[in-house]
Amino acid sequence: MLLIEKPEHRGLCVILWVFISITLLSVSGTHGAPQEAEKRGREKDRGGEAEEQHEKLADQPDLLRSSSIQPTQCDIPPDSRFDCAPDKLLSQEECEARGCCYIPAQPKGNAIWQPWCFFPPSYPSYKMVNLTTTKTGYTAQLTRDRPTFMPEDIMNLELDVLFETESRLHFTLKDPANKRYEVPLETPQSSNKASSTWYSVQFSDDPFGLIILRTSNGRVLLNTSVAPLFYADQFLQISTSLPSHFISGLGEHLTSLTLSVNWTKVTMWNRDMSPMPSANLYGSHPFYLVLEEDGLAHGVFLLNSNAMDVILQPSPALTWRTTGGILDFYVFLGPDPKSVVRQYMDVIGYPFMPPYWALGFHLCRWGYASTAVTREVVKNMTAAQFPLDVQWNDLDYADAGRDFTFNKDAFGDMPEMVNEFHREGRRYVMIVDAGISSSSPTGTYKPFDEGLKRGVFILNATGQPLIGKVWPGPTAFPDFTNPETHQWWHDMVKDFHDQVPFDGMWIDMNEPSNFVEGSVEGCPNNKLEAPPYVPGVLGGSLKSRTLCASSKQYLSSHYNLHSLYGLTEAIASHDALVKVRGKRPFVISRSTFASHGRYAGHWTGDVLSTWEHLYYTISAVLLFNLYGVPLVGADVCGFVGSTSEELCVRWTQLGAFYPFMRNHNDRRNLPQEPYVFSQKAQQAMRKALFLRYSFLPYLYTLFHKAHSAGETVARPLYLEFPEDPNTWNVDRQFMWGSGLLITPVLEAGKTEVSGYFPLGTWYNPLTGFIIHSKGQWILLSASLDTINVHVRAGHILPLQKPAFTTTESRKNGMILVVALTMEGVARGDLFWDDGEGLFTFEKGDYTQILFLARNGMLVNEIVRLNSQVDGLLLKEVLIFGVLSPPHTVLANGTPISDFSYRTDTKILNIPLSLLMGEQFVITWS
Repeated sequence: MLLIEKPEHRGLCVILWVFISITLLSVSGTHGAPQEAEKRGREKDRGGEAEEQHEKLADQPDLLRSSSIQPTQCDIPPDSRFDCAPDKLLSQEECEARGCCYIPAQPKGNAIWQPWCFFPPSYPSYKMVNLTTTKTGYTAQLTRDRPTFMPEDIMNLELDVLFETESRLHFTLKDPANKRYEVPLETPQSSNKASSTWYSVQFSDDPFGLIILRTSNGRVLLNTSVAPLFYADQFLQISTSLPSHFISGLGEHLTSLTLSVNWTKVTMWNRDMSPMPSANLYGSHPFYLVLEEDGLAHGVFLLNSNAMDVILQPSPALTWRTTGGILDFYVFLGPDPKSVVRQYMDVIGYPFMPPYWALGFHLCRWGYASTAVTREVVKNMTAAQFPLDVQWNDLDYADAGRDFTFNKDAFGDMPEMVNEFHREGRRYVMIVDAGISSSSPTGTYKPFDEGLKRGVFILNATGQPLIGKVWPGPTAFPDFTNPETHQWWHDMVKDFHDQVPFDGMWIDMNEPSNFVEGSVEGCPNNKLEAPPYVPGVLGGSLKSRTLCASSKQYLSSHYNLHSLYGLTEAIASHDALVKVRGKRPFVISRSTFASHGRYAGHWTGDVLSTWEHLYYTISAVLLFNLYGVPLVGADVCGFVGSTSEELCVRWTQLGAFYPFMRNHNDRRNLPQEPYVFSQKAQQAMRKALFLRYSFLPYLYTLFHKAHSAGETVARPLYLEFPEDPNTWNVDRQFMWGSGLLITPVLEAGKTEVSGYFPLGTWYNPLTGFIIHSKGQWILLSASLDTINVHVRAGHILPLQKPAFTTTESRKNGMILVVALTMEGVARGDLFWDDGEGLFTFEKGDYTQILFLARNGMLVNEIVRLNSQVDGLLLKEVLIFGVLSPPHTVLANGTPISDFSYRTDTKILNIPLSLLMGEQFVITWS
């Protein structure tokens, strides 16, 4: 539709647009009619906002003169305007030449401005024709009469709407005439339409709009008719309204748990960059979760790996802009946030099960310059009586920085060092960078020579391996989308493992990072290097600190595959370790994409040793759990800059409750191993580490639930208490599972911390202090040696006496912490296996025990039993919330005479010696 110039016709356009917007075609026989009253209310509210805006403009004569010549259809409230100039700044003349409205506005927010040039309601878009019912949902064709201002418009599209499950809707917009790049992610396929659904779908046919409603209350979850659809070769844009201002996700960024909808731009294009605000970082996760006003929730996932921006605006609304691929959306109906996350993992895959030792304490530094230094570190940790499970080396070990080599001078006895660690019950992990050295002092380097011979490297425009520059100098980059590369990678891993029997891989610099722009020879001048729209990437171009976008990979161009690089390397590393070691793999990666958690964990990169970054790590850990990557943590005490003693203590206390805990430091900083600090600080750190080791059986059980059922390990409070709005913005506390609340100190000089406690009873297992909360903030004592943890009433947590390694702690006696509700009820469970076998759950080679307390009785139910619990003893039961002193305590009918009871804390302590693999009944009365 052309912009009609006559004012009277402009008014008619507005009438027609409103009529189209509220007269939607309902196409589902099982779903209700549109919520007309709700729509009329929204129109009324919108009119009021417009009137308020005119009043504001009256105080600004210049702006009023500018707006006075605008057509009526431009009377759109500023917060509801959608940008018509995403590609560049436009003058008024250029804006109106696009058929758009031009009204200068004041800057708002700290990310981007309100749009000055914005779409009118009548802006030409696609219209829908031939809507057809299929056995899986609906299909239709979309067509447009005129091209947009973006080059190479695709004039005809195919829409598929798939009713995959009762809670999952899947819709795609594709070019029916040409095969476009699609993300090679295995997703579930539906062959039939779900028999009943929690959503209804409606359409506007001209202009096209897709509206998704929640059937239980008629709430509109998505409405794409709010702005025109763009579908050009290198620019795809689709917008939707949001039912709430609370939105979380769209990683990876330095952010609080909740995203601001105050004109925020979120950019996704994997980048090597120390975390900083408003910058695209190491990973791309185009998934968001919205909490609705009544505690219901839904989620949306765009399966697209191209460079993209997501614009959040206050109306509230959201706009996706991506530079290629297709529009491939999944919508998850929840109805609660926990279910949304599980439904998302149903699509991307459940997380891998980490080995038990991976949950212990890890120690690394860029600067352990020899095996002698590395051994000394382990020796000092042992002498200072700190737990240590995994020793790491950064790039210091490698010969001239090259992968799969070790320095024969400083690390000549590296194999023996690793064997020593193994004999002590510890494991060893070292760094492996993405770039493969393309030059060698000796003229031969097997990884490059073999890779060249087998054609595994990413190619430049002339068909030769693209050469960049990383730590070892000139480097080529393996193309992990090539099946041959997987075999080559396996061979390189095996060759090195035959020399150095390492236990896991730390894959770094895999965005991929490059110290030159694109390549040492630069990049060609073509449309992939200079697309018509460049998202807000740091550096301003797609090649900034990475490879040429037009470089060639097995599946497609790097333009399409860039943000998948870390994921594809993680898959190759995961698979290689399975074959080489025959045990459960351990891979930690910096670069990530959706589904990464199926293969590897993540650390949050080069965080700064500051209190601000300490705080931000909580949101990072929680968000990656929402993305299906539960094995995640930040470098304890920070990586960039020298820490202070107090910061390192508080970071160690928080890090003790990261699912993955590693202290890692830059060589240019002061040392930050626990033993370098004062005795007071050491004691506080030691206490935190032993507390972590005590909770490992509970943590391991949570990982099993993530692996088997799509749950989170660390989770925000709103995941457990979505109906309590006070939890929605809490990002200075978090939970392990549903049973443990962690409240760390995140500021200097504090010996108290305020924490929010949702409705219920909460027990501090260390002090016995009881909180009966109505849903309130409570000030907690938090001296330097204290981190506050509270067990939620109604839960039973399996613990274990700690030791200096998980090898030893797994042999120690178990402890059950029973936190009774006011009604005297609690439940819990334990998952136990050998800790590193492959597919133990899938093969049934595990033990699972349920625990139930009720009416003065604690019993266990052995769901499954294997030999791994032989000899494992239950040594103690701590029961919180026993209201009066018991006279008798029995274990399997035998009196226990040495139990104890504290009247002040209402804790019953029962010493025992019962086999975990046998049923028991414990009573108190």
